[in-house]
Amino acid sequence: MTVARDAVLALLARRAPGATICPSEVARALADGDDWRGAMPAVHDAVDTLVNEGRVALSWKGRPLAVRAGPYRIRRS
Repeated sequence: MTVARDAVLALLARRAPGATICPSEVARALADGDDWRGAMPAVHDAVDTLVNEGRVALSWKGRPLAVRAGPYRIRRS
């Protein structure tokens, strides 16, 4: 597993069932210092893989998203 993938799953495991996380939370957990934006491509790749595996689902403002596009939140499937 990748570090980003592990971070997504770890953050979700600490949340209540049905709760969501922001991809930037994952990037901040991975970042060394203030350069969390540099971690976002790895986070997006990990999220895409987890969606394809059926491990997570995406939404925005309470509406489900089939694929990652624009702003999104991540929850366990």
